[in-house]
Amino acid sequence: MPRYLVAHQNDLQDGDLRQVKAGDTELVLVAARGYVHAYPAHCPHAGGPLAEGFLNGDRLMCPWHHACFAAHTGDLLEPPAQDALTRFDVVTQGDDLYVNLPDDFPESRVPDMTPPDPADERVFAILGAGAAGSAAAEALRQAGFAGRVVLISEDAAPPYDRTVLSKEYLGEPSDPALRGRDFYDANGLELHLNRTVARVDPAKQVLTFADGEALRYDALLLATGSKPVPLTVPGAGLGGVFYLRTLTDAERIADTAGDGGRAVVVGGSFIGMECAASLRKKGLSVIVVMPGERPFAKLLGPEVSGMFQAFHEEQGVTFVTGTKVAAFGGDERIVSVTLENGQTLPADLVVVGTGVQPALPELVGVALEEDGGASVDGTLKLRGEHGPVYAVGDLAHFLNPHSGSNSGESVRVEHWRVALQHGRAAASALLGETEPFSGVPFFWTKQYGVSFRYVGHAPDWDECVIDGDLGERTFLAYYLKENRVVAVFGVGRDPELCAAEEVLRLAAMPTAAEVRGGSVAWAARLGAV
Repeated sequence: MPRYLVAHQNDLQDGDLRQVKAGDTELVLVAARGYVHAYPAHCPHAGGPLAEGFLNGDRLMCPWHHACFAAHTGDLLEPPAQDALTRFDVVTQGDDLYVNLPDDFPESRVPDMTPPDPADERVFAILGAGAAGSAAAEALRQAGFAGRVVLISEDAAPPYDRTVLSKEYLGEPSDPALRGRDFYDANGLELHLNRTVARVDPAKQVLTFADGEALRYDALLLATGSKPVPLTVPGAGLGGVFYLRTLTDAERIADTAGDGGRAVVVGGSFIGMECAASLRKKGLSVIVVMPGERPFAKLLGPEVSGMFQAFHEEQGVTFVTGTKVAAFGGDERIVSVTLENGQTLPADLVVVGTGVQPALPELVGVALEEDGGASVDGTLKLRGEHGPVYAVGDLAHFLNPHSGSNSGESVRVEHWRVALQHGRAAASALLGETEPFSGVPFFWTKQYGVSFRYVGHAPDWDECVIDGDLGERTFLAYYLKENRVVAVFGVGRDPELCAAEEVLRLAAMPTAAEVRGGSVAWAARLGAV
């Protein structure tokens, strides 16, 4: 096995991350708690450079999407990565550090999976094969479950990454599959695609498909996600009017956008603005119509939302604000959009991004929240006497321990990574774990090649403090509630955003006075914890 000199021990301090080369292979050296470990240089999720990430104790975090790995083993701790890091031996000779590198090795390591055992007659059913459902299915096998895992989806495709659909996929369609179909077959994860569950009876522990077939389960995970809120205006059914939720939706939009022309995006949501950026990059003229004055104004505040609007306008996007769609015009295909303010816009393509709502089948005897979501306890189990039924992802009203109040508040978060976190946590709960969910919410958006990241969750807040330059798009925005930082949004400050997640996880966020006073010493805060 070839051995490569990669560094000198005296050059590395505890907590250092360094990218090096062993022959033609790029590695990251991780100096943690007196030892040096070596792994492939890039995160197995999307290729983020781990050396530019963050190390806190034994937690190595990717700077791009905050996947987290154990520094001493490479084991996966937090999604969105699915696989662990491949670990290489580091050998010390005097002050020299060498890495033993095999001639052939996997870039990442699939966690060990327990094979199904026919003697285990338990049936765990998972409704929904998106982020939460697929993560739960894998986590069950990783945790030793050997019974049947029945993964049911209305979608025609095996589990795939929805986050790319409004970003990279519209520009350059590629395969967004999370795993190959053979992975599910090999690990006894039963995929039931193109199937709709019409009804769930928790008292009888039976679900009924739309075709009348019934399945009895021992435990059930509701992970059906959300569905777009449709517009009901005249012409809403015309060809060329799209909603973006599934891979099929993205394929149809990409095909239509390939002809160029004029696009209207209805709604200033993240999906809407990502679509606007993708369509603009493909050369279409783009107009965004929304009832508010700026995109994301309620979530991010006037300064940051103004930055987003200016960013899009720099790229040639036009905004029509303070109004809604009154009607779509055309015979069979869209040709125009009429607004409530009387304005008419020509259009060859429309993408509607006006929000989503929970997508649940009929749940016999279960009281839902006003928005159609389901209330869960700390283990993500449905509140009430409903047996072993859990709800996760976009469906779940769950307790957020990182909110501004001491007791936590019930929130529903429609973010990909939260759904993945929920799926993994619910799998543990299905197998008897009673530890309450404590993951830190996180999401990202990518527009015109620039990635913005958001740590925490602040559906409402009292004050926003900006550290940095909005115009240069290098800043952190702190969102304060009850004189406490509950969320941080930023761009161009990736290591600090990683640190912010760790500090929020450890309940050691800076005070309002500290963030008003300037930059935060994140390493010192973590050291104090």
